[in-house]
Amino acid sequence: MGSRVEPVRGPAVSDAALVQRCLTGNPAAARELVERFQGDVLAVCRRLLGSEHDSEDVAQEVFVRVFRSLARWDRERPLRPWVLGITVNRCRTWIGKRAKGPELADYLHEAPDRRPADDSAELTAEIRAAVDDLRTDYREVFVLFHEHGHPYELIAEAVGRPVGTIKTWLHRARLEILDRLRSRGLVPNEEQPPAPAVRGEEW
Repeated sequence: MGSRVEPVRGPAVSDAALVQRCLTGNPAAARELVERFQGDVLAVCRRLLGSEHDSEDVAQEVFVRVFRSLARWDRERPLRPWVLGITVNRCRTWIGKRAKGPELADYLHEAPDRRPADDSAELTAEIRAAVDDLRTDYREVFVLFHEHGHPYELIAEAVGRPVGTIKTWLHRARLEILDRLRSRGLVPNEEQPPAPAVRGEEW
């Protein structure tokens, strides 16, 4: 009987084992790797690029880069933030080619919900515009944290900055968005506590 490729199934297969099978040319392992991360990759692309067509194109580029670079992946570090780091970098490159920044539809969890129901569309539009106007690194960590629920440590790995920097950027992004919403009367004017001092923070 001829040999056949055994499928790679389930989360029991470790990232390191999966990568090793990919490096041996196992097509089932390659499919499993794509399936394991394509949800996160596409979701981040959609939020940062705001275009389904662009997101699909960039996601394909991401996995091309992932497979080209697998041999250089550090097995001592988790695979997911490494893949997300490639995703963020490809989105940055794509955005840099466009004259206008991406359209983002995000949700600000910290904003007090004291508006009349008929103001919801206006609030959503203002949040979208506010997130869109954030500087690139603030926007990236805001989307990764609030939209996708990734922990500080994973985001720090993905964008190559210390955890303290990620916390600082998130705090500043929230303040910028809330300031914009307050200036338009969409949330109450309330005094914000100062940001806690965080070691290792960067601008």
